[in-house]
Amino acid sequence: MSRKIIFMGTPDFAVPAFEAVRAAHHIVAVYTRPPARKGRGQQVKASPVHVAAEEAGIHVFTPTSLKDEDELARFRALAPELAIVVAYGMILPQDWLNVPPLGCWNIHASLLPRWRGAAPIQRALMAGDLETGVAVMQMQAGLDTGDVLLEKRIAIAADDDAQSLHDKLAQLGGAAIAEALAAETLTPVPQATNGITYAEKIDKAEARLDFSRPAKELDAHIRGLSPFPGAWFEAKGRRVKVLAAKAVARQGAAAQLADDGAIVFCGQDALQLLRVQPAGKAAMSGDEWLRGRGLTAGETLD
Repeated sequence: MSRKIIFMGTPDFAVPAFEAVRAAHHIVAVYTRPPARKGRGQQVKASPVHVAAEEAGIHVFTPTSLKDEDELARFRALAPELAIVVAYGMILPQDWLNVPPLGCWNIHASLLPRWRGAAPIQRALMAGDLETGVAVMQMQAGLDTGDVLLEKRIAIAADDDAQSLHDKLAQLGGAAIAEALAAETLTPVPQATNGITYAEKIDKAEARLDFSRPAKELDAHIRGLSPFPGAWFEAKGRRVKVLAAKAVARQGAAAQLADDGAIVFCGQDALQLLRVQPAGKAAMSGDEWLRGRGLTAGETLD
């Protein structure tokens, strides 16, 4: 049964869900964040969802605030049966949540109640989680507190980083919302009251690597921050971003370079730098970086 749906989303992550909804239902309008200046040239660019909606011929609204009564009146006038929200980037007030008869559903990139909040993909990787997934949730006023209507699980691969896991979960989100919309009935399941964790926004200070930590933890930390904002260290006063690395069984003084390649000793074991990006340079292998920087065994990285 086709439904009248309003889709609310902004980044690349939301596009597969938008396409899945559009394939079987009538999207009466799309809400997304306003175009913003991005990149070195600071050109004004529409969001990925905005672009996808315009290509599909669907009207797009880009309010700067949801507290305006005129905006709420317009939302009501669209008469949606259901709103689907995916990484929209704006908090929906209760008055908005009350408009669609079927409520508002959110696709969240974690297995709730683990990793409620802004950065669930990065936090799952940084914590060394072995599994994650997506949850289709009935939205409430609280932060990711609503009942779960459907969830899909996925194993986190040993080489997953924030980008690869983002892409997998985006596709999984599309499959999940298609399944939820096609279901004859959905049973809302209240979230557990134990095991609640919050995925706080990534703070820039977290990106600096501390080689006194175990190499396995640093590997997870790097993958959670790759490719953006990127974990980093300094060598001879120059910042070096680490895009990929792996823990290896070696022992030595923490933060010092080994004598056989781009290997840095850690508090436990060592970290082999597989791919790095020195400030102002293109990405390269760890060995290429090491050869070009005049660093020798025993030197300490900051």
